[in-house]
Amino acid sequence: MSEIEIRNLTKRFEVKGNSVTALNNVSLNIEKGDIYGIIGMSGAGKSTLVRSINFLEKPTEGTIIIDGTDLSSLSEKELREKRRGIGMIFQGFNLLEQKNVLDNVCFPLEIAGIKRRDARVRAKELLDTVGLAEKAKVYPSQLSGGQKQRVAIARALATNPGILLCDEATSALDPQTTESILSLLKEINEKLEITIVVITHQMSVVTSICKNVAIIDNGILVEEGDVASVFEHPGSDAAKELLFGNRPVYSPVEHLNEARKIRIIFNENSAYEPVIANLILKYRTAVNILKADTRNVGGKARGEMVLGLPDGEELQNDMIESLKKSGLSVMEVNEDVY
Repeated sequence: MSEIEIRNLTKRFEVKGNSVTALNNVSLNIEKGDIYGIIGMSGAGKSTLVRSINFLEKPTEGTIIIDGTDLSSLSEKELREKRRGIGMIFQGFNLLEQKNVLDNVCFPLEIAGIKRRDARVRAKELLDTVGLAEKAKVYPSQLSGGQKQRVAIARALATNPGILLCDEATSALDPQTTESILSLLKEINEKLEITIVVITHQMSVVTSICKNVAIIDNGILVEEGDVASVFEHPGSDAAKELLFGNRPVYSPVEHLNEARKIRIIFNENSAYEPVIANLILKYRTAVNILKADTRNVGGKARGEMVLGLPDGEELQNDMIESLKKSGLSVMEVNEDVY
C-alpha cells in the first residue's frame, strides 16, 4: 500500500463568480520512504496539490488517503491529530520573529501538549540534526536564509512526522545554499526514513534528490515516472519546457538553424568514450555541438548535448543509430524547447 494515495483529485475555486479549476482529476501514488518531486511552472497547480495532501485545501472531488486513512472521513479533531504526522516547510520560512530559534522549534510541541522540559530536549536534538545547535538562542532576524530554512526543517520534524511536505522550500535561496538544504533533506530521508514530497518549479532540484517525479501543467498530471527516465526521455511538452526552457544557450550563433537537432544523454558506460570524435571520423563530416552540460540526476553525473546534424536524411538516420548503438539516449528536439 502506498503511504500517500491521491485519487481523481479535482480542486475548483470560485473567483468573482467564476469557477477556476486548479487541479483536474489528478491521481498519484507515493511510496513510503520516497523523495517524490512534483514540478510545474508557476500557476500549474502544484502548491494546491501539496496543500491538498494534508487537507489544508479540501478537494472539490476525489480522495486523499494517508497510511490507508481517507482524510475526508475524519472529524476536525481527528484531522488535526493526523496532521501531526505530516510536517511542512515553505519558501518563506514562516518563523516566529519574536521567538528565538529554540522556542521556534519547541512551538509545535507545546501546541501538542508536550511538557516544556521535554520539548526543549527534543528541540535541541533537532537543531543538532540540522547543524544549528549553536544558534539555539539566536533570533530569526540574525540568521541567513539557509539557516532560517534549517530552523523551519527542524520545527517541521518536531512531532516526528512520517511525511514532510516541501513547498518551494529552496526557491528563495542562492544555488550554494540550495545545494546544502537539498543535501540535508536527503540525509533526513535516509536517516529518519521520512517520506518527502518536494514541490518546485526547478528541474535541478528534482534531478538532484528526487527518486520519482510528477509533472503538473495547467492543473493536469501530464507525466510521471522515475527521475532518470523522465530526464532521458521527456514525453510531454511541459517536461521538455522544464528541462530546456529557461536555460542559457552556449551557441555563438543567434539562431540554431540546423535542419535537424538531437539531444543525447551520456550514461556511465558512454561517459568516457570519445563518442562525438568517433562519429565525425566514421562519417567524415562535421557535427555542430549547440549545447553541452552536466547534471546531477539521482546522485549520478549525467552529461547531455544538443547536436546539429549535417544535411541528408539518410546520413542523419545513420548517425542517430550509431549513437544509440554506442549506448546513448537520443531524442529529437526543436527550437521551441530552447
